[in-house]
Amino acid sequence: MSRRCVQNECREGEVVSAKKYTPDPVRARRSVKTLKIDNMDVTGREDQTILEVAKENDIYIPTLCHLDGLTSIGACRMCMVELQGSGKLVPSCTTLIDEGMDVRTDTERIVDYRRKIVELLFSERNHICAVCVSNGDCELQDLAQELGVNHIRYPYLNPEQPVDATDGEFGADHNRCVLCRRCVRVCGEVEGAHTWDVMGRGVDSCVITDLKEDWGKSETCTHCGKCVQVCPVGALFEKGKGVSEMRKDRDFVPYLQTMREMEQE
Repeated sequence: MSRRCVQNECREGEVVSAKKYTPDPVRARRSVKTLKIDNMDVTGREDQTILEVAKENDIYIPTLCHLDGLTSIGACRMCMVELQGSGKLVPSCTTLIDEGMDVRTDTERIVDYRRKIVELLFSERNHICAVCVSNGDCELQDLAQELGVNHIRYPYLNPEQPVDATDGEFGADHNRCVLCRRCVRVCGEVEGAHTWDVMGRGVDSCVITDLKEDWGKSETCTHCGKCVQVCPVGALFEKGKGVSEMRKDRDFVPYLQTMREMEQE
């Protein structure tokens, strides 16, 4: 006669069920790491980055290329933090936490490093805030004000960058591009069109549509506007917007990611 064990009691005439899984507490503990960020004891999962854990604990680390919902690439280096004991500067958006880490986010060395990054970004292209459509809603401008950057110590390169106004709805001013690659990632990872890419190297790098086609001639662009909304500066904009009139909504990307994850569950 078959039997089933229920709560350690065997009843006749019932089928024996599989043994209930009990999580291994030791294995579960291994996935949790304890570390310090600015002398604060914090914990996080081993698959989390320093930036993610810092955000969960309301510790501010400035970013530019990072955007929740997109793959982190550590391109701008604004989120660099210092690892005590090693003296290393690492990008917090791509560095996974580890047990016993001692992270500092606002040392004098780090702040000076971030100032230099902002100054180099301003000197590399032609950023003229007074005539920019994103004046007042620009993340590079916000970082400069936050870090007290009121002058540039490096020579301006003043490159001759094109303005692509061939699309009927949007425009691309490469003079204002900071090569954060947000447009590239949102187009590929969220929209799935893969219209945007980057060509060239170093200061000669440039964001392009398709194989360097005019935006208006692109056969892959869906005109969804996602790239325009995630652009942190005035490089991508809606036509018809005047100086200081461009306002962008960057919160939709993490919202879309959350919705997709819920649908997959």
